[in-house]
Amino acid sequence: MTSSISISMQDTAALPAQSAGQLLKQYTAESAFFFSSPTRTLLAQGAHDMILEPNDGDRLPDRVARMLSTHGRAGQGLPVVVGAVPFNSTSPAHLIVPRSVQVAGPLNPAMDALRREPPAAIHELRRIPEPREYVRAVETAVGLMRSEALSKVVLSRMLEMMLREPVDLRHVLQRLSQQNRSGYTFAASLSDPAAGASGLDRGAAGARQRTLIGASPELLLSRSGFRVIANPLAGSAIRSPDPDEDRRRAIALLASEKDRHEHAIVVDAVAAALRPFCRRLSVPEEPSLTQTANLWHLSSRITGELRDLSISSMKLATALHPTPAVCGYPTERARAAIEAIEPFDRGFFTGLVGWCDATGDGEWAVAIRCADITGRSLRLYAGAGIVIGSDGDRELAETSAKLGTMLTALGLDRAPEIA
Repeated sequence: MTSSISISMQDTAALPAQSAGQLLKQYTAESAFFFSSPTRTLLAQGAHDMILEPNDGDRLPDRVARMLSTHGRAGQGLPVVVGAVPFNSTSPAHLIVPRSVQVAGPLNPAMDALRREPPAAIHELRRIPEPREYVRAVETAVGLMRSEALSKVVLSRMLEMMLREPVDLRHVLQRLSQQNRSGYTFAASLSDPAAGASGLDRGAAGARQRTLIGASPELLLSRSGFRVIANPLAGSAIRSPDPDEDRRRAIALLASEKDRHEHAIVVDAVAAALRPFCRRLSVPEEPSLTQTANLWHLSSRITGELRDLSISSMKLATALHPTPAVCGYPTERARAAIEAIEPFDRGFFTGLVGWCDATGDGEWAVAIRCADITGRSLRLYAGAGIVIGSDGDRELAETSAKLGTMLTALGLDRAPEIA
């Protein structure tokens, strides 16, 4: 497999700064990357180089560091790598050094109202696995935990669909941005940029454009100088439209022994992975609550100070990945259970998506609440953490609520076929 593809020798252009809202409006299906966090918004176009290499040990972060160093020595300003890393360590990442990058502050919560779009029409729909099969899968996982040294496993399901018309990615991204004002909204091209320079008809190329798009509530890792932040989420409750009931569910989640146990597994693993890289690490003694439009989550904001500035955000993120929040614990036993139980390849779902610059600074979100889209073809994913005490029907309902993020952005939240 080719690990690096040279696309262009032009200098990387640091374009004039614009507002985050303008960057969102400039995004198109041909854009290389869009990423919005609580601290900044980034839009990347084109590609100098592409890295297609598995996240196997230190090979991927070392490859990224060498590529950024090469572009820096070539006088290309402050090079940055952007893109996504898949769940499985044997599958190739999709990372690029873009031709141009624009950076602005965070998106303004008071963005312009979006135009009304007709709801998408579904031509074909497959549920993988079927809902009752997912419930049985949860029961199987709980049985494994009772008989093996397995504390947690995350089981996912997928909606695979074909729409009657291609997806308007910019409109979906705008809707996700309005849903996810305190999280991480992203659109990462998974296509080969070289194909766009080969003289293909733009319409035909657009139909083959593959994009990972979503709105994650979970920060895997950010680095700014010596400062490191991780914010694992684990333990969830479906929200209620009734304010009193919604408050009751939040309080019950914070008091839930089962959910606090699940959360502690994740926090302990994240802290253990970060500790060798940090001279100081602060881990909250108790989880707090955070919310999305559909769910409450238990959250712990872990902060640290690096021992060495040579440790990049890419290296830290790949050292953390996969956390028990998306895989389980112990990691290898949980991976084996996922491979035995889940009937599909997750691809980039539950991987990581973000950016790292030549100084090592960067932000990486967990790739959840997302879809893999190519033209009219979509794959939507959601998962739930399974521990002893998990109930299959409740975990199924949780995955349905998580699917709601993308279904709402696509205008499919009221589609009778999905109910």
